[in-house]
Amino acid sequence: MPEELAEIELGPEDEKIVILARSARARTQALEGAAIRDTDGRTYAACNIALPSFSLTAIQAAIAAAVSSGAEGIEAAAIVGETPLFDQASVHALRDMGGRAPIYLADPSGTVQEVLRPD
Repeated sequence: MPEELAEIELGPEDEKIVILARSARARTQALEGAAIRDTDGRTYAACNIALPSFSLTAIQAAIAAAVSSGAEGIEAAAIVGETPLFDQASVHALRDMGGRAPIYLADPSGTVQEVLRPD
């Protein structure tokens, strides 16, 4: 269930992935940036990819980087962008890897607007 804004408190490691997601978006001027932390504590950041032959959400791109580096699970994820809703393709990709990992949705300033945790 999504958490109310007033209830959202991030620990230092979760703040880090929000900052990384924001940086990935800003660096490429993409629509969205994402970052994930795997179960070994490594982080991966990416932006969305929109090419004529294929497209990926930022989370899907970050997961691809994590999987290709040998990650076996995801502890947490962050998405930064203008869209105020969770993209279902991103949520499904994360659930494939992370099971119960929280997903932080932040606006372009890095302010977390919502947290999605599986029931």
